[in-house]
Amino acid sequence: MKSKTHSHGGNGHDTDGASATGGGGGGGGSCSSPSPPPSPRRHSGISHCRRRLRPVKSISNRSLGTLAAGIMTRRSLRYFFLLPLLYISGLLMCVGPFSAFIGGPPLPGSVYRSHEVFRHLWPAMESDNSSAIVLSSVWKYKRKLREHKACPNLSALHHEQFASPGLNGFLIVEANGGLNQQRSAICNAVAVAGLLNAILVIPHFEFHNVWKDPSEFGDIYNEDHFISTLDGYVKVVKELPEALMEKHNYNISNITNIRVRAWAPVSYYLGVVYPILQSEGVVRIAPFANRLEMSVPPHIQYLRCLTNYKALRFSSSISMLAKKLVNRMIEKSSRSDGKYIAVHLRFEEDMIAFSCCIYDGGKAEKLEMESAREKGWRGKFKRKDRIILPNLNRVEGKCPLTPLEVGMMLRGMGFDNNTSIYLASGKIYHAERYLTPLKTMFPNLYTKESLATSDELAPFMGYSSQLAALDYTVCLFSEVFVTTQGGNFPHFLMGHRRFIYDGHSKTINPDKRKLVLLLDDVDISWRTLKEEMEDMLSESDRKGIMVPRVRKINRKTSIYMYPLPECRCLQQSMADQIDQIRHSE
Repeated sequence: MKSKTHSHGGNGHDTDGASATGGGGGGGGSCSSPSPPPSPRRHSGISHCRRRLRPVKSISNRSLGTLAAGIMTRRSLRYFFLLPLLYISGLLMCVGPFSAFIGGPPLPGSVYRSHEVFRHLWPAMESDNSSAIVLSSVWKYKRKLREHKACPNLSALHHEQFASPGLNGFLIVEANGGLNQQRSAICNAVAVAGLLNAILVIPHFEFHNVWKDPSEFGDIYNEDHFISTLDGYVKVVKELPEALMEKHNYNISNITNIRVRAWAPVSYYLGVVYPILQSEGVVRIAPFANRLEMSVPPHIQYLRCLTNYKALRFSSSISMLAKKLVNRMIEKSSRSDGKYIAVHLRFEEDMIAFSCCIYDGGKAEKLEMESAREKGWRGKFKRKDRIILPNLNRVEGKCPLTPLEVGMMLRGMGFDNNTSIYLASGKIYHAERYLTPLKTMFPNLYTKESLATSDELAPFMGYSSQLAALDYTVCLFSEVFVTTQGGNFPHFLMGHRRFIYDGHSKTINPDKRKLVLLLDDVDISWRTLKEEMEDMLSESDRKGIMVPRVRKINRKTSIYMYPLPECRCLQQSMADQIDQIRHSE
């Protein structure tokens, strides 16, 4: 009998620092796919949209006496005068960029003027007859091949690391967020199951009022392929045994739920979760997003690689339509030998509202954004202890790029108006107005809605994660991928592209801090902008082949964004399998 999937409460084992359940990854879905709040972060920091003022803690009389006694010493007296100076200088550093806020001239790059720059540059841009960049020669940097240790025999790895006389129990996880945050949760769940020598129940997907997608695992991924690929590493079942369900009255909320903090270390799972699993035979972890640190033993890291790049295959319905969309993009790109650019554009209404950035819509835009924030996040942005600083957000490169800005950037890099572009996005804010300049610069602009028929898309409408999976696939096989805002969608794509393109992400990741300064100058020449954009493309090329240093199990970067070196052996194994298939044909 299938378990009840969406549940709350139950026997919760709350640990210190139970993490937030916010989502993060579904970006780039369809016209109905919303933008997520951020997922739990690895490092603390001040939100780019709202700065929270921390309340001053009261000091008791006894504490004041102790403090006064300490200050009387010479060293303490020195600090007594030094600390106020540090505080004032820090305050000035924070307040300095807010010059517009306190009445001074706006900081360079803090005001959206891109539409004015476009009007100024369009005649020169349109008449530019210099040779266009060829898509097949965009990426010039190549990874230097180094000598690596021979990859272990994978079948031997089964027995050495994962073969066990007995399994310890069942692991249930509830993945939250959008498509790629769920993907992260699935990979981490397999890793945790391998770590605990547990049987993994196919992960449940938590319904979220932001994405509003009721899809389950089998709607997005091929369950049988997932189970068979992991066989020998981690045992996976579709549901709990009848006896266990009966024991818990057929309600998984009655199963012990352990609330694990974000980025929990291996020691936590072995010290806290493992004993409960052994004693009760089944544990549940909900929510389960980013609940395992990046630094894990090599054989556990391998499970993440195996899951992400081999076990997780989209369902047949998604795969079939995605393949058609890729082929249609190739056909539309005949002038460039079937090569095209894919742009992940995050200019949806709720994404703009969450960023708290200001564009050129005036009072009407302000009212729409306030309404969207209230609808999506209720009173969070109206709290007295939160300050919204849109100008600073723009200077720091945290505002979503507009379609116009993306177009000017790409034209400046050397892509001409014959270039085919696939746009992966949700419903663009005021699409008719903001997409027009991009279409003017790049007439060959396509989306899944324009490539597929209404009948082909009908089964996926209303399912943001399934629509995002279509976008993901078309972006994956593009010659150039452009990320404009960050998040789980581009991070997973960049990692996946590194995996299949011999270590190169083939991704344009613009320096938005630099870009806003350039697009703030309404008198900038087309030649100057082109030179700057060509440098930015070259920098993306250079960074595309970067591999982080990983010593033993001390990894600080995401393996989903930087899969090498740990996924190298799987990469080599899959490449060998493809070669064998080609030679046998």
